[in-house]
Amino acid sequence: MQTFWGILIPFLGTSFGAACVFFMRHSLDDLVQRSLAGFAAGVMVAASIWSLLIPAIDQSAGLGRFAFFPAFAGFWFGVLFLLALDHLIPHLHVGSDQAEGPKNKLGRTTMMLLAVTLHNIPEGMAVGVMYAGFLAGSTQITAASALALSLGIAIQNFPEGAIISMPLRAEGESKAKAFAGGVLSGVVEPISAVLTILAAQLVIPALPYLLSFAAGAMLYVVVEELIPEMSQGRHSNLGTVFFAAGFSVMMVLDVALG
Repeated sequence: MQTFWGILIPFLGTSFGAACVFFMRHSLDDLVQRSLAGFAAGVMVAASIWSLLIPAIDQSAGLGRFAFFPAFAGFWFGVLFLLALDHLIPHLHVGSDQAEGPKNKLGRTTMMLLAVTLHNIPEGMAVGVMYAGFLAGSTQITAASALALSLGIAIQNFPEGAIISMPLRAEGESKAKAFAGGVLSGVVEPISAVLTILAAQLVIPALPYLLSFAAGAMLYVVVEELIPEMSQGRHSNLGTVFFAAGFSVMMVLDVALG
């Protein structure tokens, strides 16, 4: 039950954020979106370091001077995996008019949903691999540290849910459809988490590789999507301040609960 709720918490964060479409009349201001993107980036960077890469290196201590290798290899697999998805799946980032991926005839709304779905895959994997480590009895991963990661991602998923549902509403979708779109974008997280847990159960020694894989995938999203979004336009320093705030929140959660 503990694992079930841990996996579900980030999805609930996205769903609650998407529900903002029922209470807010206007789309989010550009300044607000940049601030939220900065906060999400900070959470993801801190989670990648404290919750994923450091435990991956600690679990490989038996390799001696080569303890870095599983984290190094997994990190690059994660980066290349997201790079491949970025090129294979058509998508359109919120606030952008330039579609990415292969040419297609998909609608703007569908491509916006695909962009957020891509963003959420590594987050679901990160939660899944943490709970896989907990279930496997890893001394470096406790129930509290896994919960800390779930809570941190849920906190940054709340504004992300609003960031996807509000633009969908502005595109002309009904409130119900805009909310459903925001919720749908988060469904991939528990699915990715469950698949990652199953993979880790089959190959327990792969846990350090899976931890760093999720870290690499998350950092790819941060650098490719969130940092440009938080830095564009005037007052880009506000995005940096919120990045620091998100980083601090996730760091405190991981250290205090871990």
